[in-house]
Amino acid sequence: MRLPRPSRSLPRPLAALGAGPLPRAARSLPRTIAAGAGVLLCAALLVPLLAGGRRAEAATGGNDVIANLWLWPWNSVANECTTVLGPAGYGAVQVAPPEDSISVAGHPWWDIYQPAAYDLNSRMGNRAQFVSMVSACHAAGVKVYVDAVVNHMTGANQASTTAYGGAGFTNNYSYPSAGYGSSDFHFYPADCPQSDNQIHDYNNQTEVWNCQLVGLSDLKTGTDYVRTKIAGYLNDLLSVGVDGFRVDAAKHIAPADLSAVKGKLTNQNVYWAQEVMPGGTGNLAPAAYEGIGGILEFNYATDLKNQFSGSIAGLQTFGPSWGLEPSAKSTVFVSNHDTERNGSTLNYKAGATDTLATVFMLAWNFGTPNVMSSFSFTNNDASPPADGNGYVTGVTCGSGWECQHRQRAVKNMVGFHNATRADTTVGNWWSDGANAIAFSRGTNGWIAIDNGNAPIAARTFSTGLPAGVYCDVIHGDYNAAAQSCSGPTVTVNGSGQATVGVSTKDAVAIHAGARVSGTTPANPAVTFNATVTTYWGQNVFVVGSIPALGNWDPGSAAALSSANYPVWSATVTLPANTYVEYKFIKKNPDGSVTWESGANRTLNTGTSPQTVNATWK
Repeated sequence: MRLPRPSRSLPRPLAALGAGPLPRAARSLPRTIAAGAGVLLCAALLVPLLAGGRRAEAATGGNDVIANLWLWPWNSVANECTTVLGPAGYGAVQVAPPEDSISVAGHPWWDIYQPAAYDLNSRMGNRAQFVSMVSACHAAGVKVYVDAVVNHMTGANQASTTAYGGAGFTNNYSYPSAGYGSSDFHFYPADCPQSDNQIHDYNNQTEVWNCQLVGLSDLKTGTDYVRTKIAGYLNDLLSVGVDGFRVDAAKHIAPADLSAVKGKLTNQNVYWAQEVMPGGTGNLAPAAYEGIGGILEFNYATDLKNQFSGSIAGLQTFGPSWGLEPSAKSTVFVSNHDTERNGSTLNYKAGATDTLATVFMLAWNFGTPNVMSSFSFTNNDASPPADGNGYVTGVTCGSGWECQHRQRAVKNMVGFHNATRADTTVGNWWSDGANAIAFSRGTNGWIAIDNGNAPIAARTFSTGLPAGVYCDVIHGDYNAAAQSCSGPTVTVNGSGQATVGVSTKDAVAIHAGARVSGTTPANPAVTFNATVTTYWGQNVFVVGSIPALGNWDPGSAAALSSANYPVWSATVTLPANTYVEYKFIKKNPDGSVTWESGANRTLNTGTSPQTVNATWK
């Protein structure tokens, strides 16, 4: 029978996914190197020195927003990275499972979630096209995250034995290209307590981990052989430059097994976002997987649907108090390919409401945002635009592809998110008690959202921003070179106030990176004072993510003076209104470099001089 790819919501609510730490080293490597196998040796040498950097949700530089170009073919993804994602400030692109998969009659979307082999030949393109796509995205400053299907292979009761990439397999648990035979799968009674090998009780961890999820042949991940095969697939992806993984059906793999697989990766500090549906307790709860990496936060998406389908005034407290997983562990979204079909969240068919929820997600201070970009569907199994053999054809937005990530309001809010990310403060909250809200993000951004059925009449808001004229990025594109805006502007007075009205089902947003009036802001002087104990011959430097701090190259780092030892000091002119990540380093007499441990330090330069006082970590 036809086997749908499970939504995994079943008779219970949806869940969460996030990621573990990404060391500074992963971002310091040149993009041209990161696209090739040579990155593995470099990362292996650097990770011991640099462990404990930013969380895995972070993408290139300071940008972390993910565009989920779901089921886009590789050539189209490469072009989108170059022409849209990189210029807009997206930090990463999430792509569909690239391994070979079963080809089912009618070519439903879910057949890509039934692997036949680990070869990189799929509905979306071949290995060479995939490798070229990764290289093109890296050149555009965009990381590549892969949807990794590692819990299972094809459906045990599927009739087809045809794979898109040509791998041979049979549905009696024989996958020679992947190296699996029947002994590599869970069965009744040795592993699964149910005689039909299916999960009957989703609160029973033995069934959830060792029985078949809606008929999908369940890999015996407790064996070292299977773990090594899975890790080999993921390491192959890392070798061609992939930067991280969305781990499909993670809840159906025991945490110890999944941790062991990750422990075999050549780089364990990659983005790692696990699909762990909420609703379980103990070892089946999302929190049980947080020690491995991050969690996809499904409750965030269902809560947003509830709010934007009713009243959004209560979003003032949206966060951990709502029962969400920790922000640093959460990848958040308005919808994904499962939820947009099962009705648990909003989807592109909700029109302006869906757009406003995405705008809010990019403006709010929680988690790593993942922006869904859908293909059009009229039934839950519909194929993406494809040829007669099911191979996905090139993307043309508006012709079977929704491309929500390109909408001006969404694309430009990526810039808002990047400009405000360093300061998690939410201030100047206002609401009408129902469906209109406004708030600021530190001194770098302000937004008003009207999700109601009547416009917000012009009124004076406190924005938190310095005086100036700013581009309304919801309705206009900002030209940084010309400091101009293609649409309406908002004037902020010397008291940080602006008079603004908002149309029905619309928004207005301004941020410090899109100021259009006056002269170019002066680049501020930042004084670094670091208390560091050294021995004779050691010197202290500050190195970071921008040219003024060496672009993470210790050889180009800014030197600090020991005149007031043990406080080492330097004043460096940095670009205005820029998010910066940095660390202090010691250069030893023999030329070696010692990096301080812990997460990257961060600052937003603004336009005024500032002083940073720090102690070596």
